[in-house]
This record gives sequence, structure tokens and C-alpha cells, in this order.
Amino acid sequence: MFKKLPLVTIVASAMLAACQPQQQTEAQTTANASSTTQPQYQYIGEQSRLDIYHPVTLTSDLSQLSDNQHKMLALLIDAAKVMDDLYWKQAWGDKNALLDGITDEKIRQFTDVNYGPWDRLAGDAPFLSGIAEKPLGAEFYPHDMTKAEYEAQSPHFTYKDSLYSVVVRDKDGKLNAVPYSEYYAADLNKAAGLLRQAAELADNQEFASYLRLRADALLSNDYQPSDFAWMDMKTNPIELVLGPIETYEDQLFGYKAAFEAYVLIKDLSWSERLAKYAQYLPELQRGLPVPAEYKQEMPGTDADLNAYDVVYYAGHSNAGGKTIAINLPNDEQVQLEKGTRRLQLKNAMKAKFDSILLPIADVLISPEQRDHITFDAFFANTMFHEVAHGLGIKNTLDGSSTVREALKEHASALEEGKADILGLYMVQQLLEKGAITEGTLEDYYVTFMAGIFRSVRFGASSAHGKANMVRFNFFEEHGAFSRDENGLYKVDMAKMAEAIDALSAKILMLQGDGDYAGVDKLVAEKGLIKPELQADLDKLSAANIPVDITFVQGKEVLGLK
Repeated sequence: MFKKLPLVTIVASAMLAACQPQQQTEAQTTANASSTTQPQYQYIGEQSRLDIYHPVTLTSDLSQLSDNQHKMLALLIDAAKVMDDLYWKQAWGDKNALLDGITDEKIRQFTDVNYGPWDRLAGDAPFLSGIAEKPLGAEFYPHDMTKAEYEAQSPHFTYKDSLYSVVVRDKDGKLNAVPYSEYYAADLNKAAGLLRQAAELADNQEFASYLRLRADALLSNDYQPSDFAWMDMKTNPIELVLGPIETYEDQLFGYKAAFEAYVLIKDLSWSERLAKYAQYLPELQRGLPVPAEYKQEMPGTDADLNAYDVVYYAGHSNAGGKTIAINLPNDEQVQLEKGTRRLQLKNAMKAKFDSILLPIADVLISPEQRDHITFDAFFANTMFHEVAHGLGIKNTLDGSSTVREALKEHASALEEGKADILGLYMVQQLLEKGAITEGTLEDYYVTFMAGIFRSVRFGASSAHGKANMVRFNFFEEHGAFSRDENGLYKVDMAKMAEAIDALSAKILMLQGDGDYAGVDKLVAEKGLIKPELQADLDKLSAANIPVDITFVQGKEVLGLK
């Protein structure tokens, strides 16, 4: 992270002018042609793919909010829309130029859901004619830049690995980096202004302070003060997550953060049920099934768990498969000092459970175990996935770097795999301690198994999808489940427990060692869908079970002006 910078030099200004709007592929250059020569794209994907998203209306009970809070909520949604526009620029380029080249409304909607012409839940396969393969570095790097060139030149330019910079070529063709605050200045100034207006309407002073600090961060690239402020915000009924946050879009290095936003309403009754679990984190960290050096970092105890109704998604969070739980901030220093906050998006979670998970179970889970698939278990598995991000290790044992830096483009997939498997470890431990009183261990294991089939359908381009493929193949090798002649799956409880411990240890040690080669091998060998599994997944498509959800959302849906 870097502090607010002085005005760029004349050379940097020339570089900025040369690189904006964003560098374009040949297909994008065509897409951004004048309206008189605009191409009419043809859909080249499978027709059935256009129906893989189940529409869900995002609402919540706003009756308990004051008039000022209603006005504030509208401003927060407007700020989220700015994040949406920025993410389009990071993922593709000119949104309108692309959509204007598509005449069919259904295909336009599918393109909009994917934030570009690549199917995010099918390995980023292009689905429009004339579109090249998706650049691994999205719009964060020059498309003609190689990894070798970056690594050779990177010591010689400023902010090269910053989460909040765009890598460009200067007038001499050399690589350089431009902070987001300068590259996206107009949009970020607009969003900051909206956050400051919202702060004036906030009844809760901690929330008002957070909004002002977040507005400052958008213009300075220094997000840490607002992350600390967000950790101290406990009682506000309205919640906002906004900014450049996750690095999944950067599949070249995993360095660059993408813009996104969530606008949320706190569910007080469900939040009260969850508050007790954070206290167990230090104890659970000490009990991890790895040598002591891999669990020497102690998570902060100021973490909290809460449930929310999400009323607006924007940007990265809204692209392709939808997030149903949040664990933030990602800043390692904040995590070690304060822990993290875990936000469970209960209304979106329930929509996925009802419309996707239960129908999957009817097709692929053995009838004798289907009764063990419950919403409480689905909610808990998802929640403890987020809690488990706080366990393990954030810095390599040799002290040379963070785990994220050492594992590069594989860091996100391995971290998601760690969170899933340690989430199950936590459930097992908390059931034994009597801290969890709902359901049985079989409920959690069988629901988790059905959840693997749900997430594997997100495809190889998703960090969550890769993590699920690795875990499915690892579980299969360890006999954690069986598959009968009818293609129905059944969990073996004893072997599942053994597989959980084995995979937990493997992932935690790969992270602590910063073993890039080991993770690369793991993903190459196990991060794939074998023919038998693909045949089973095809049954889900044949049964018209949606792959994920999409949203009807916004101020009009909520009755806001």
C-alpha cells in the first residue's frame, strides 16, 4: 500500500494520456469503433448457458430505518454503481461499446452478468464472435507484456506490486505503474463525494468516520486507516463494503485488486446467534493439525460474526458466481492486530440453498443421506469458511514475504481451499466442545459434499472452483466418499475426517513454506474435472438446475428515491 502521491511528472502525464482509455485487444478495438461501424456480435456459446442464472430479487425490511438512513442508503447504492463502472474498465474496457454491439437482449444480459464476453463459469471461454481469449492480467497490465518481462523490469519501476496500480508502458515502451487514484481519478472523485454526503446523514458516528476515511482512501490509495475503522464499527444497522478489494481478477500474478461493493442491512437476531464463535479462534489455531511453526501467528480476538440481508452487489462481487459470505479486510497487518469481520449474506445464501443446493442433492446425493442436507449446515459451513481465513499463517516461515506474494496467481485458489477445509475442521471441533448445538456432524459433512458439486460448476477460472476441484479429487483418493453404479454419492464419515486433517496439513504447510512449485503441481494434478465427474455435472444441466443466481436490485426495488 502507498500513501497519497504528489502530482505525476510530465513524463507520467504523457504516459497516462497514452494509456487511457485502457489498453485494448484487437477485439476490443473493434468493439470501441464508432456507432456507424459498430459490429453486431453473434453468440457462439451453447444456448443453454444463457439460462444458468436464477433471478433473485434483493430486498430487506427497511421499516426500522430513519428518513436520513433511507437517504444515506440511496447514496451508498449510487457509490456502489461507480464501483460497478470501474470494474467493467478493469475486466474489459468500454462497457457501452461492447453492449451496443449486441442486438439480442438475452445475450446482452448474459454479457452484463459476466462483465464482458467471457463466460466466467465456463473457464472464461469467449461466447461472442470475434473475441479473443481473455487476457490473464485483465486490464491491469499491457496485453503484450510477458511474465518474464515484468519480473525483469519490475525492480526498476515504482509501485510495481501495489494492489492499487495499473501497469502501463511509457512513451519509450518501458513498464511503469500508475496509482488507481490517478488512473481512475474522475470516477473515484465521484464515489468519494457520494460517501462524504452519506457520512453527513449517518446517525452512527463510527460509520460516519468509516465513510469519510474510505472516501479519503479512494483518493490516496492508503486503505489501511479505513480498514482499521471498519474493524471498530460494530453497531450500525447499515453496512458498506466498497473499494478495490479482491485480487481474483488478476490471474497473471494475483497482485491487483478489483473494484466492488456490497450494500447490506444487518439481521440483528441472526447476528446474536453467531457472536459466540469468534472467542474460539485462538484455541482453534493452537489445535491445527500441523507442526507448531505453521501456526505461530495468533489471529486477533477482536473479530466478529454477523448476518445481513444484502440489497446491492456491484463490480467484482456481482460478476459470474455470487459471493454469499465476506471475510475482510485482506490487509495482513490489520488481520494480525484486529482479526477480521465475517459477514454472512443470509438472503443470498438462502436463495442458493433453495434454488440450487437442494435440487443438486436430489440428483447426486444418495437418498439415505439427503435428510442431512440442511440450511443450518449450509449456513454454518459457509460461515466457518470465512472464519477459517483467519486461521493458519499469513507470512512465509522464512520471513521473506507474505503467503500471497510467494504463491502469486495460485494464492487465491489455495487460500479458498484452506478456508473450506479448515471450516470443516472448525465445525468438527466446535461440535465436540458443545459450542455448536444445531445438527450432527453428518449434516455438515453431507451438506458440504453437495456444496462441492455446486461450487465445482463455477469452472476452472474461479479460485473457488479450482479449490473445490482439488478438494474433490483429494477426497476421492482418500475414500472420503463413494459413488454407486447410479452415480449417487455417499459420505464415509471416518474417512472424511481423516481426509480433512490430511488436506488441512498439506495446504497449511504449502502456504507456510511459500512453496509455489508445490502449489503449481497440486493445482495441475488435482485442479481438474475428470470425465466421470463431468458426466455427473452434466446431469445437473440436463435437469435445468441453475449454476448460480443473478439479481434484480437497486433503489427502485427498495422503494428509495
